[in-house]
Amino acid sequence: LLFFFLVLVQERISFHLIQISSFANQSWAKHQGSGWLDELQIHGWESESGTIIFLHTWSKGNFSNKEFAFLELLFREYFIGLTQQIQTHASQYHFEYPFEIQANAGCELHSPESPEGFFQAAFEGSDFLSFQNISWVPAPEGGSRAQKICDLLNRYEGIKEIVYNLTRNTCPRFLLGLLDAGKRELQRKVRLEAWLSSRPTVELGRLLLVCHVSGFYPKPIWVMWIRGEQEQVGTKQDDILPNADGTWYLQVLLDVAAEEASGLSCRVRHSSLGGHHTSVNLVLLAVIVPVILLIIPVLGRKKSTLLWLSFSLWTTPPYPQSLSPVYLWFLPFVLL
Repeated sequence: LLFFFLVLVQERISFHLIQISSFANQSWAKHQGSGWLDELQIHGWESESGTIIFLHTWSKGNFSNKEFAFLELLFREYFIGLTQQIQTHASQYHFEYPFEIQANAGCELHSPESPEGFFQAAFEGSDFLSFQNISWVPAPEGGSRAQKICDLLNRYEGIKEIVYNLTRNTCPRFLLGLLDAGKRELQRKVRLEAWLSSRPTVELGRLLLVCHVSGFYPKPIWVMWIRGEQEQVGTKQDDILPNADGTWYLQVLLDVAAEEASGLSCRVRHSSLGGHHTSVNLVLLAVIVPVILLIIPVLGRKKSTLLWLSFSLWTTPPYPQSLSPVYLWFLPFVLL
């Protein structure tokens, strides 16, 4: 049930391992690793002892200690073998020290019956090769060097079988166990906070309106600047960023002429606002309590005038049970 709930919210679920291997010279290498449930880190890697760090009480999913002991051994052998092979063949494949290799491996579920495994590797931040079906495939950016390495790797049937089983069998089974073990935290909903701000742009007489939404969980969210019921095509959304407490923060921007700011609103949809199943409620942001936000010189007058932007917040019920909105809207500008 949790799986289907999460799919309804975010359409797919993934577990993946991120590897960063740094090679300073022919005798020094360092490996970092982490495990992620979508964008939530749940594992670390202790490189000195070669052991997995569990960041949550449910990070083991339904795997036994014996299964994790086997995986730790497998990862240790992998890092040792990778270091030896890279240092032995660095000159042959024209790897110039220092350099860095990144890898992203795991699985993605759209349904319990259709897992998709993946293994992607990059060299110095550029795509290099990937594992597809049962073979290693070079990335176009990797050139002839990636092709040669894939030709070499494809000779080792045992390695290909291990990678296939880990990404197509072990990973999906582990992911489903994680969803069950961590369901209390994964199903939690944290109600968001929203507020507005503005600042002048480089171009005189224009405003950059900013709708801030913070403290929400889970991550999927919809935010849009609107006028009445009309979505504003100039709306720009920044990346969704993590807060320290595991919730998320987002800014949504709109660049407008100052005289057009009146009547604009910021609308937010998020599952924490109520509703059932796939239905989510609306939060309509508007401005009501007067505050001077902006002072803009207006051209065409002998004496500069002040443009005052007033706003405030009103959250008084009652609301329709299906909406529970908070209204924030811009009052008309006052030219002095």
